[in-house]
Formats: sequence, C-alpha cells, structure tokens
Amino acid sequence: MNSKVFFLLSILAFLAFSQLTLVSCRKAKTNHGLDGFTLDLIHRDSPLSPYYNPSITSSQRLRDAFQRSFSRASFFTKASIHPTTLVNHAIQSDIIPDFADYLMKIAIGTPPRKTYAILDTGSELTWIQCKPCTQCYKQILPIFDPRKSSTYKIIGCQSKECKLVREPTCVKTNACEYQVQYGDGSYSTGDVASDTFTFASTSKKVDDISIQHVIFGCGHNNGGNFGNHTAGIVGLGDSKISIINQLDKQIKGKFSYCLVPNGDLSLSYHPPNTTSKINFGPKAVVSGPNVLTTPIIRKKPDVFGYDIFYFLNLESVSVGGKKLAFKSSQLMNSSDVDEDLGNIIIDSGTTLTFLPENFYDKFESILVETIKGKRKIAPPYVDLPICYETKSIVEFPKIVFHFTDADIEVLPMNAFSKVAEDVTCLTIVEGGQYGVYGNLAQMNFLIGYDLIDSLLILSTAILLFLPTITLPSPLLNASEMHSKDLSPEHLSSRKPPSIPHTCQSYYSIRHHS
Repeated sequence: MNSKVFFLLSILAFLAFSQLTLVSCRKAKTNHGLDGFTLDLIHRDSPLSPYYNPSITSSQRLRDAFQRSFSRASFFTKASIHPTTLVNHAIQSDIIPDFADYLMKIAIGTPPRKTYAILDTGSELTWIQCKPCTQCYKQILPIFDPRKSSTYKIIGCQSKECKLVREPTCVKTNACEYQVQYGDGSYSTGDVASDTFTFASTSKKVDDISIQHVIFGCGHNNGGNFGNHTAGIVGLGDSKISIINQLDKQIKGKFSYCLVPNGDLSLSYHPPNTTSKINFGPKAVVSGPNVLTTPIIRKKPDVFGYDIFYFLNLESVSVGGKKLAFKSSQLMNSSDVDEDLGNIIIDSGTTLTFLPENFYDKFESILVETIKGKRKIAPPYVDLPICYETKSIVEFPKIVFHFTDADIEVLPMNAFSKVAEDVTCLTIVEGGQYGVYGNLAQMNFLIGYDLIDSLLILSTAILLFLPTITLPSPLLNASEMHSKDLSPEHLSSRKPPSIPHTCQSYYSIRHHS
C-alpha cells in the first residue's frame, strides 16, 4: 500500500478513535453512596481549564507541557518530601503551573468555598492555601479562611490523625503541623486540620458529593510552581493520609480513571468540551474479557518518600518484536521487596514516559532501526530526541511494555506526538535512573487501582468509530491499529463485539439505523 494512503488511513483511525473517548468519558455516570461516584478531571490545557489562554499557540502549549513533564521528573528524582529546613522562596505568580496536568473542582468548609486543586497520584497529603498567610503564592480565587467555616477543626498533636502525617511537628498551642516540599522546590507548611470537602458530581441527576471530616493541610506558608488558579493539591498517593485511604469506607480502596489527551499533544483529536473522568468505589471496578492485571508494588516507608508512589514491575519492552530485558533502577529499590520488583512508577501527573538511561540507549537503537522514515530535528521548543518527518513514516512500530502478568501495547497515539506541521516525535524519553509510565501512554484506556488486593487493572478494549461506517462499529484489538487494512469496507465487514460489562459506564456504542 502507498505510504501516503496508509498514513491518511492511520490518521483517520486516530481521529475516529477520538470519537470513542468523547462518548466514553463524557457519558460516564454513577451515584455516590453504595455505587461510588464520578468526578471530572480538567486538563490544564483544555478550554475548560482556568489556565486556558486562547492566544497561546500550539507550540507554546507543547513547550509548556514538556517542561512540566521534565520538572515533574525532578519530583521523582528528589523525592525527599519531608525536609528539615525550608527555603524562603519568592512568591510565585506564574500563570502556568509546573506541577501536574490535571485539575479538580472542589469546595471546602461550611458553607462550601469553591476552588480548583491539582490532582496528584504522586502526593499523599491534601493541602490548600489558608488565611492568615505568612507567605502565600498568588491565588486568583479567594484563599480559604478557616475562621469562616463552622466545620473546621484543628487536629491535636496527640491524636491518631496527626500520627498519619509524615514527620509532623507540634507547636505551643498543641496543634499538629505538617511540612511538604517537592522536587522542584515548591513547598507548603501549616496546620493539620479537618473539614467538609465537597466534590462536583458529573451528573445533573446526582447531588454533589460532600464528605465530612477530611484530614488536610491548611497551608499558611506556601510557595512554588502551583499556578495562580489552584489552591493546592489533592493527594491520591499510596499513603494512609491520602484521600483514597481516608475514603476507604466509601470506596473500598478502588478508583479508576479515563484520560483524554489535549489535542496539541496527541495524534488523536478531542473536541474542546471533552473531559477526563475519575471513578471512586464500586463503579471503579474494571473487569471483562479485555482486561489485563498487574501487581502494584507497595514500598515500605523510607527517608526518600518513594512509598507514596504506585510502582509496577516492568520485565521487558518489545519494539517491532525485539524484546529488551528491563533492569530495575538502584535508586528505586527498597529493602522490602526483591530488587527486580517495583521498578517503574505509574503517574497521572507526568506527560511523558521516562526510561532509565542505562536502558534507553538500547531501546532507542532498536526503535530507530525499526521505524522506516526520514529523521528530523525537533523544533527548539521541544526537547525530544527521536523525531521524523510525519508523511515519511510508512508504519509505526509495535511497542509493548511487558509488565508482570500484563503485556500492554503502547499504541502510536500513546507513544508519538505531532510537534510541528510535519514533525512527529516519540514521547518516551530518557529519565536518568528511574522509570515513569506517564499519562500520554495511559490515554484512552480505562485504568483501575485496587489497593485492597494491590492490583492495577487495565481495559484494553478499544472501540473505533469511523465516520463513514453505517453499521454498528467493530471492536478493534490494539494490534489491529497497526494494520494497513483500515478501510471502511474491511471494518464494516467485521461483526459487532460484545462489550465488557464494567466498561459500559465509560463506553457506549453508537448504533446507526
């Protein structure tokens, strides 16, 4: 088949696949209580984001996204999150947060005060800026004033809640205090307190979700790259103080998410009003015939703070059928597990996927040998080493991450990004001494966390709707995304599939008469 025709068909496949995610994520509905609840996740580059600036070009958004990712990578490199001293940083007023990619609408207190916070699977303590400020970064929405909330309570030093905080300190008033610092130098200190948190429901038929007595940090001294539209962090890390564990009675240690990419970053396109979703509780369960399961490796608490991250065990990576054994990084090893277990972090806040430098050279060598296309130099605003002239790519290589008990294919739309008019780059990069499985690699998949059984469950079911198809659309296996025969005639001839039961709340089939 002519390479230009194949490329056009591939793009059609990517565009059509995006229609799936619009249906899948936007129509997610659930009830809180026994069934759990669903919340919107807002990508910071989405038109729905308070940070969205229509005057910023696609190239600027790409530059900022990749800079955030490399800044985020330093967070894992310097994962000391309980410093003994804090530097007096200047107040930050950047309009672009460097910390993570997804925001969540929340309201705190009684009556509830609405604001935005950064959702982070790599943080344990939820905290927000509070009055009075010793020092606070600039925040456009009003800073939370605990004196105006009738349900706000300071946590005492001797309480069991205070003991859940990593290395708390006590003051003369017997108040429990926290301090956190991140790899990029951002920090927050203040009182450990409890109050009512209210989350905006995604359904008009379901009331907003209010949860009483949430333990959080009320930050009076804060600085760094959080951006002026966010009040703080919602921590979803693997810790007893995280929101996930605090809601254990309601959600039974289960949450899942369905991420949709920003159009500037992905080969697939998504309409501006598309939002990602996060599910909590029974509705977060992922099951069915197209599901893979791999263990989540739990680390013991250590001085580096790696125990809050969700580790997976990556055994090898295949490129075009050639398999490379993946060796764990010494930086990530803990004494509680075998040195070959728990060698890569899965993280929702990192855009790119990072592989250790001692492995990446071999990976790059095989990838370059496999891709048939004309190499290009990335634009100056993009620090990505492997790029090609888009129209010259005859076929994308099949990339598979072989986790324990789960072989996950990283599709072209999850591994490559169009960074300029005719330049496509690999979004898997070298990451020093550690591995991070970023959110571009997770896009368009339903990913569930079961913290009771320490399992990551991923649905590989992919529904593809081509605009020219009038029959119920077939279910494509991941491997078929690389097929050269993506013609409407071929796809229409396939029988409609059965849909996994637990994906129905995320995925819907459009039937045409």
